Amino acid sequence: MENTTIEVLDKNLSIILVQRIAIIAVFAYVLSHTQAFRLIFKKNTTVREKLILVFIFSLISIAGTYFGIPIEGALANVRDTGTIVAGLLAGPVVGTAVGLISGIHRIFLGGYTALQCGIATLLGGILAGYIHKRTKPKAPEWITGIITGIGVILLSMGLIILFAKPYETALSLVKQITIPMAMANSLGIAIFMIIIHNAREHQTKIAALQTHRALRIANVTLPHFRQGLNSLSAEKVAVNILSMTSAAAVAITDLERVLTHIGLGNDHHAKGMPIFTKLTKACLAQGQITVAQSQKEIGCTVSSCPLKSAIVVPLYCRDELVGTLKMYYAHEEALTALDIEFAQGLGQVFGTQLELSALQHKAELAAKAELKALRAQINPHFLFNSLNTIVSFCRTNPDKARKLLIELSEFFRRSLKTARDFVTLKEELEHVDSYLTLEQARFGDRLIIEQDVAPDTLAILIPTFTLQPLVENAVKHGLLAKADGGTIHIVAKTIGRHVEIVITDNGQGIPSAIQEHVLEPGFGKGAGVGLTNVNERLKAIYGIKYALTIHSVEGQGTTVLLHIPIDAEVVVNG
Repeated sequence: MENTTIEVLDKNLSIILVQRIAIIAVFAYVLSHTQAFRLIFKKNTTVREKLILVFIFSLISIAGTYFGIPIEGALANVRDTGTIVAGLLAGPVVGTAVGLISGIHRIFLGGYTALQCGIATLLGGILAGYIHKRTKPKAPEWITGIITGIGVILLSMGLIILFAKPYETALSLVKQITIPMAMANSLGIAIFMIIIHNAREHQTKIAALQTHRALRIANVTLPHFRQGLNSLSAEKVAVNILSMTSAAAVAITDLERVLTHIGLGNDHHAKGMPIFTKLTKACLAQGQITVAQSQKEIGCTVSSCPLKSAIVVPLYCRDELVGTLKMYYAHEEALTALDIEFAQGLGQVFGTQLELSALQHKAELAAKAELKALRAQINPHFLFNSLNTIVSFCRTNPDKARKLLIELSEFFRRSLKTARDFVTLKEELEHVDSYLTLEQARFGDRLIIEQDVAPDTLAILIPTFTLQPLVENAVKHGLLAKADGGTIHIVAKTIGRHVEIVITDNGQGIPSAIQEHVLEPGFGKGAGVGLTNVNERLKAIYGIKYALTIHSVEGQGTTVLLHIPIDAEVVVNG
C-alpha cells in the first residue's frame, strides 16, 4: 500500500514539476529573443555582461526554487535547471556565481535539507562550468545537459541521505523526489539547450543573409568609390544601400557637410548642408560607431523629422577619418546588434574601397609624373639631333629641310599640346611617323620602316606616348648599333576583345645578361627609361596582365608585344 502511494505521488509530482518547467521554458523562449540574452553567444564578455547573465540565470534558478513543491519539510524543485544551463552556456564564472547565489538563497529558506541542497546547487554550477571549459561548446548538446542534470540531482540526493537528519525521513524524501526531480530538471535543461540552439541557428542565418547583402552592396558600390568620396559617388552608393536594405534613409558625409541624403527626411537633411545632428558630430569627434534608438538621441533640430533611430559609422581611408555613413530607420528601438554589425561591416568595406581608390589615384599621378619626366628627358635630346639634321639639309636640299621642319613642329605639337591621357591608335601612329621621318633623314637607308596596321584598330584608345618610346628604343638600341642598320616592323590587329600591337626589329638584340632586368623600374638610361615607363603605366592603368612582353635574341633582334583592351574607354572611365 505504501509503495502504491509513493508511485501515485511520484506521478503527480512529476506532472507538477513538468508544468513548472513549462513555465520556465516559456520564459526562456521569450528571453532568447531579447538583446541581453544574446550575450550568451559572444565569445568574450565583459564584467558588466557577465553580471547581466548572472542576474538572468539567478532569477531563473531562484524562480525554480519558489516553484518547488513542499514534501516532508523539503522542496521538490527545478532550481538546478537555471544553474546548470548557466554553467554550460556561459562558463565557469557565471555558473559558479549563479550556483552560489541560488544555493545561498535556498539555505536561507531553511529546512532540514537546506544546507545539502544549497551545496549541491553550488557544485552543480561549478560542474557545468567545468564541462563548458573542457568542451568549449558553441551550442551544448541537449544530451550533455540531461546527463549533467541527472548527475547534479543524484549528487544532491546523495548529500541529503548522507547528512540530512533524521535519516529515515531523508531516505523517504529521496525515494519520493529523485525520479521526478531528475526528469523535470533534465527536461528543463534539454528544452533550454534546444531553445538556445534554435536561437543560435536563427542568428547564424540572419548573419549569413546580412553578410550576403553586404557583399552584394560592396560589389555594386566598388565602381562608384573608384572616383573617391564626393557628392556623385556618395549619391550612387546611398541609392544602392537604400534599395538593398530596410533603412528608411541613407546619408553619407565628409568631415563638414552632407554629401548626399536619400530617403525620408531629405527635405531638411539636404545635400550640401553642414553637419548638424549631434549623433553625427559625436561619431566624428570619437571616431567610433554611434547609435541612436530615438529621435531625441539623433539630435535633429526639426521636431517633425520622420527619422526615429540611426546608426552612424565612421569612414576611414588609410587610418584617416574622412566622413561617415548614416543609416536611418522610421521607428524607435528598431536597431538590433546584427543591424549595427552590418552597418559597421559596410563602413569597413567602404573604407577599403576608398583606400583602393586612393592607391589607384596615386598610381595614376605617378604614371603622369613619369610621363612628364620622360617627355622632358627625351624631347631636348631628340630636338638637338633633329635640328642638326635639318641644318645639314638647309644648303644641300632646302625643300627637304622645310619638310623636316614641318615634321619636327608636328612631332612637338603632338607631344606638348595634349593634356589627354589617351589618344587613338591612329594619332599615336602619326606621332611615331613624325619621329621616324626625322630619324630616317638622319640615318638614310640604314633605317627601314614597315607597317601592317588593321584599319579596325585605328580608332581604339591607347595611353598617350606609348608607342613612340618603344620605337625609339628599337631604333637607338637595336638598329643603329649595327653598321648596316635594319628594319622596324609595326603590326596592329584585333584578337578577341583586345588589340595586339607588335614592334619588331632585326637589330643587335638585348644582351642575355640583362634581358630579365630591362623592365625593372629604374633600370637603364636614356631611351631605355621609356621601356620601363611604358610598362609601368600599362600595368597601372589596365592591370599586371597587360604588362609588356619582350622576346629578344642577342645578335638577331627584339620583339615587343602589348595588348590593349578594346573596352579601354570603360576601363579608363570606370
